[in-house]
Amino acid sequence: MTQTFWESEVAEQEQPEMKQAAKAAVSQTAPDADEAPLALSADDFSALEERIVRAVELVKRERQARSEAEERAAKAEAALESQTPLVNQLQQQLRTLRAERDRVRQRVERLLSQLDALEL
Repeated sequence: MTQTFWESEVAEQEQPEMKQAAKAAVSQTAPDADEAPLALSADDFSALEERIVRAVELVKRERQARSEAEERAAKAEAALESQTPLVNQLQQQLRTLRAERDRVRQRVERLLSQLDALEL
């Protein structure tokens, strides 16, 4: 247990030293941003400009499509809300008609059973 304690302590002490050494190595090999300006040729700049224009157009089209989809969704929701009372009314009417049909069926069955009783 003592050995792992000393190993972890040594590793913790070495890490700051290694980080400083790595920073020094990077600063020596990589030039500062101020020293080496980004050089773009006219063709590269034109290609970049075209890509940006296409990206902007794509974003505009997507926003327009989203706006249209939201409008269609809002209209569909409004239509659904306006149809809800009619659907409820039709469901109630269907229940009433089914109940009436059952009553008529029962009456017809009684009449048929009375006719069968007369024939015996």
